[in-house]
Amino acid sequence: MMMAQYGPPQEATSEKLVWHNQGPYKRIMVTRQEIPHDFPRPHMDFLEHTVDYRVPADKADELLAYDGSVTINRTAGEMSARCDLEGHNILTLNLAHDIITGKTDPRSARIAFGQNVTEDSMGKNPPYVTTLQFKPAENPKDPDQAVIPGSPKRMAQQASANGGAAGGDAEVLGFVVAIDDNEILAAAAAAKKKISPEILQYAKMLHAQHGKNLDDTLKLGLQIGVTPVETQAVDKLRKKGAVELAGMLPLNGEEFGAAYVAAMIKGHTEALAMIDSQLLKNAQHPQVQEHLKAKRATVSMHLEQAKKLQPSVPN
Repeated sequence: MMMAQYGPPQEATSEKLVWHNQGPYKRIMVTRQEIPHDFPRPHMDFLEHTVDYRVPADKADELLAYDGSVTINRTAGEMSARCDLEGHNILTLNLAHDIITGKTDPRSARIAFGQNVTEDSMGKNPPYVTTLQFKPAENPKDPDQAVIPGSPKRMAQQASANGGAAGGDAEVLGFVVAIDDNEILAAAAAAKKKISPEILQYAKMLHAQHGKNLDDTLKLGLQIGVTPVETQAVDKLRKKGAVELAGMLPLNGEEFGAAYVAAMIKGHTEALAMIDSQLLKNAQHPQVQEHLKAKRATVSMHLEQAKKLQPSVPN
């Protein structure tokens, strides 16, 4: 039925079919997994509709009291409904919107849900079942706020705080933080894999030393009054690390070990090149320059150790 209405899905696996950006919906998903749900009467939940929507944090409890199959992702700016029919998901979202906007309360919404389903079963096609009664939000994402002192701020936040200025030492520190974060994530993943003791020891060493450098970078920013900034270029570096790590995660044992060592050689080589050709040239504060020199020495040492591991990695 969904294919007849929306055409072939953009994603298809053995467990789910997914359509993106169909009408007012950000995502429509049909899953093989069926979850028993007795509201408003017993059925199986397997169809999910997601819309762009910023749900206020103080409304989350009310939505949970209304329908346990309503889910929200505050960071992504999404609200989803999961049921057995598209019309029932539309109804779920419409009444959720009414709760959020103060038009109704959870108890009244539950009663209204049952009434609408009964009318729909009789072929009366109530509006709340046929069409969304609201327009999905534009730019509903909520990145929240950092709580770790010295944490980077995104470009818009930093530009506002600095009267429009961003880059320089702020961006340099942002790059250093991103480099460390990428290496920490990769090392943490390696520690969960069945790899050789030598590579595991190397990964643990990287985790500890990049973690310390990250902490030192944040403290330095606080000390000199420079908040690391997440520019588009810094964000691109983070995404690059995430994509490369995602490519390794399905591997295990010797395959993961070989891929991890190769990634560390590549990543640390690129980090050295960035420090030499970009970061040291853009750094202005003497303490940032000294921090980069110390960072370079550590990265160089990590690279040499990775190269020593490579001959022991099976091809």
